[in-house]
Amino acid sequence: MRLNFSASSPLWRSLRHRNYRLYLTGQLVSVCGTWMQQVALSWLVYRLTGSATLLGIVGFASQIPILVLGPIGGVINDRYSTHRVAIWTQCAALAQALLLALLALTGWIQPVHIILLGIALGVVYAFDMPARQALVHRLVDTEDLANAVALNSSMINAARIVGPALAGLVVARFGEGICFVINAASYIATIVALLKMKFAEPPRRDATVTSISRSTLMPVFAAQVHGSGADTLGIMFGAVGLGALTGALFLAQRKNIIGLGRVIVFATLGFGVGLVCFTVSQMFWLSLLLLVGVGYGWMVLIAASNTVLQTLADNQMRGRVMSLFSMMLVGMAPFGSLLAGWAADQVGAPVVVAIGGGFCAIAGIVFARRLPGLRKAAKPILAARGIILETK
Repeated sequence: MRLNFSASSPLWRSLRHRNYRLYLTGQLVSVCGTWMQQVALSWLVYRLTGSATLLGIVGFASQIPILVLGPIGGVINDRYSTHRVAIWTQCAALAQALLLALLALTGWIQPVHIILLGIALGVVYAFDMPARQALVHRLVDTEDLANAVALNSSMINAARIVGPALAGLVVARFGEGICFVINAASYIATIVALLKMKFAEPPRRDATVTSISRSTLMPVFAAQVHGSGADTLGIMFGAVGLGALTGALFLAQRKNIIGLGRVIVFATLGFGVGLVCFTVSQMFWLSLLLLVGVGYGWMVLIAASNTVLQTLADNQMRGRVMSLFSMMLVGMAPFGSLLAGWAADQVGAPVVVAIGGGFCAIAGIVFARRLPGLRKAAKPILAARGIILETK
């Protein structure tokens, strides 16, 4: 599909909304810092311990609160202003990054500190993720929602390219602590953007998958398979980000959700097969190409699913729906991280990631078989909202 990047292209239609422009700008800066911290933190853990198991434990600690507290986060975001929740959670994430930076720069940092601070950030994300996802619906008109979700994913993944690349350079030259400082500063951009938003009406108050091992074990591939360091790790994360950016731009060109079910099927299959192929590659350039494909499939899968859920969800239940989405996307990941880290020390990271990719491909086949029934259930909702013409 040919992408049109001109100013008049439908690709940018969500940018006509001031609040969305502010949100997107803040996200671009903040997520760049977040990816710098993630790459630096992964490398710090592996440098201190050399243990894939501990990489899995750190991933488990930072993600398990999302599974446990996700339903509460959804209810809070339905009962109170998602805008205010997002401001407070971003402030809390800034404090976490500052404390992490202080420990790293003073040389006091130990794996136990990383685990505890990971748990704290996971608690924050349990409330922050549904808040930010539900907030997007308030920033644009309904007809621009699909474009807004995809364009947001595009900007996030542009940061995902820049962030890891910068992290590799900064870690190699100045150490991991400076990455944590930069991440703390980047949260200010999102907080300022949120504070500058203006809404026409008061905030609503309604009173009444296994593939995570790919990200967790990336330092092992950089160090053991390709025999390099943090700079290579940053390039590998950047390759995933490049593919994800391309996938998000593809979705941003679409005008509605019609046909997204089939897109999800192909994205899931491509993502799983790409992971399997990545695990057997010994050539760095080929691994990077495969990671681009993996990133493309992953982002199309996630952004398309997000768009479908946002479109079908009732306004009164949007926070809870998106919290469940966060639970399935991130909350289940700690079990994959923990299992992947332990298994990688037993049988090797390539075998573990290949198994995860295989399960993803199988999941794509299962979803394809259930797609006709899901389409039938969605038609009345789409017809009621004027997205499709009602059929007998």
